[in-house]
Amino acid sequence: MSSNNTDGNKLKEFIKKFPLTKNQQNIILILGVLGIALIFISGLITPKKEKNISCNCSKIETSMTAKKNSLETSLENIVSGINGAGKAKVLITFEGTPETVYATEEKKNNEASEDKSEGDITRKKESNDSEKKFITVKDSDGGEKALAVTELEPKIKGAVVICPGADDPIVKNRITEAVTTALNINSNRVCITKSN
Repeated sequence: MSSNNTDGNKLKEFIKKFPLTKNQQNIILILGVLGIALIFISGLITPKKEKNISCNCSKIETSMTAKKNSLETSLENIVSGINGAGKAKVLITFEGTPETVYATEEKKNNEASEDKSEGDITRKKESNDSEKKFITVKDSDGGEKALAVTELEPKIKGAVVICPGADDPIVKNRITEAVTTALNINSNRVCITKSN
């Protein structure tokens, strides 16, 4: 409050130099003090910046859904082709979500030094610094994005197969072998049950 008061006094002295009526001087003084107060308050309030991060999440999810559907359809055709299985329905589950691997560059700095003192005492100092940065490329909008190297697909968690012939142990064994081979998973991750 004291800084506003001293600013107000300086403003008052400046205004007195001009031939104005007392009311005009008071209005100018009040407007000046309000202006200074608004400038001070605007410095305290910082607007929130929105982060504009582009993500290809919907594209990755759509791609993953398409791959999942294609894999399930292929497996349904394989199981339905097994003698005695009948028309099959397949559900495949995954662990996690797809993960994108980005290109990086790493700079390593290794320094070693030795200090010898009078009594044959040697002190060794070593420092290892490393800095890892993503390699970026400009996109069509002029912004920068990290360079994607590859996309890691999530691992298959398990599969459920529903078919009319699942109650026959020989057919069930054939289906289990086909599913575990096609998906490269253990048989304890495959559930086979009879449909209506």
